[in-house]
Amino acid sequence: MTDHRIDSARLQAVIEGILLADDCTPDEASTVADHLVMASLSGHDSHGVIRTPRYHIWLGDGTINAKRPLTTIMDSGPLLQLDGGDGMGQWLAREATVMGIAKAREHGIGLVALRRAGHIGRIGAYAEQACKAGFASIHFCNVNGSLLVAPFGTARRCAGTNPIAVGIPYPGGEDFILDLATSLVAEGKALVAGTGGKPLPEGALIDADGHHTADPFALYGNSLGTPNPDPREGTGALRAMGDHKGSGLALACELLAGALTGNGANGPGEKPFGNGLLSIILDPATFDDTNGFAREVADYLAFVRDSPPAAGVEQVLAPGDKERALRIDRRTNGLPMPEPVLANILAVAKELGVPADRNTLVMG
Repeated sequence: MTDHRIDSARLQAVIEGILLADDCTPDEASTVADHLVMASLSGHDSHGVIRTPRYHIWLGDGTINAKRPLTTIMDSGPLLQLDGGDGMGQWLAREATVMGIAKAREHGIGLVALRRAGHIGRIGAYAEQACKAGFASIHFCNVNGSLLVAPFGTARRCAGTNPIAVGIPYPGGEDFILDLATSLVAEGKALVAGTGGKPLPEGALIDADGHHTADPFALYGNSLGTPNPDPREGTGALRAMGDHKGSGLALACELLAGALTGNGANGPGEKPFGNGLLSIILDPATFDDTNGFAREVADYLAFVRDSPPAAGVEQVLAPGDKERALRIDRRTNGLPMPEPVLANILAVAKELGVPADRNTLVMG
């Protein structure tokens, strides 16, 4: 349900003000606010502005922390191991990607293992960042301390939502950006549904008895009616996408982005919350001995996009196309936002003394 259309630029200024009031540096506040708004503009509402009240709470209770720099644990040739100190994830991951790109520029490949990165948000942003610099990339992420997903065949939470992103630059065209959670839906999509937004598809969740459901109550329990629903309060779980295949990818993220980076893989008992990120960044020029990479990318994506659509499909799209189209629409016509989400953001702004005028935020 869409109650409002929100001016994204004005909302970004409000979110930046909230983060500054919560003691973030100007660069952190600007980076995170831009990331949240861009996620919402791209249609990834689950990782967008709806997260603002939760970040405010996390900054208050120490789940994430402002002003934490990257610490280099290991720097050897194309390899980097970094620790984010549970800081502002989007800022940390952006800087880690900058460092990975520099490694790829020097060595042809950069491999970055980042641990304790707070919450890094939409990981497609880092694939886009690499593509903008002309580099291909693969990113695996785990969410330690966030048991939300029941793998195929189970009715118990054993993994995080564990997203994967792949970016392939398309010189002169639209880059290939694949960005997906290995859960059937991201936790934030359940949050959107539970706060008046788009309903979940049937079977996106599983209850404690092992039955499929679309009711966010299974994930959030009685906290669903509060301003900040807590996914730890429910007795059910998100389901992994793609049955056994998606479950395998989710577990691979736990092992690659969790165990290998030092962030830690999920398991029984309390775990400190934080994202682990394993990024592989590749310089196409290093591998392009035939000088055919750009042509192959262009020809193949054109081959896919020009294919006849299946019944009920208006247009064949490649990964990244939908997000780019939504950005144009939502910048022009405003971000769709349920009233409870807007009210929660305005409440945080009021609490912190950040100027936020509902009448200037709502378009039309």
